Amino acid sequence: MATAKKSTAAPAKKAATKAAPAKKAAAPAKAAAKPAAKKAAPAARKPNAAFMKEMTPSAALSPVVGASPLPRTEVTKKVWDYIKKHNLQDAANRRMINADDKLKAVFGGKAQVSMFEMTKLISDHLK
Repeated sequence: MATAKKSTAAPAKKAATKAAPAKKAAAPAKAAAKPAAKKAAPAARKPNAAFMKEMTPSAALSPVVGASPLPRTEVTKKVWDYIKKHNLQDAANRRMINADDKLKAVFGGKAQVSMFEMTKLISDHLK
């Protein structure tokens, strides 16, 4: 009986080794099919017209960004450039903006505002 067990185990090993090369051959075929299945790149995003509409800054905001009409996105960029140029971000909490004399007029007299509150306060100064 011991002989029968050995003889059944040996053919099973041979069958397993024969099946393994078949799996390897099938794998490259799947990999070759994947690049063909990729979708085309999505179309480029169009800017939102509401953000691109030029708005005139108020008298309080014009010393910071200029008096010419600008889109909201450009106003935000210029305010951030002003903040970085004058090192007005709080050192301990970078989300807070310390106002200088020009920005206090925009921030309603507050000495410090969060960056999220800043965008709300700036939008009040655009017409």
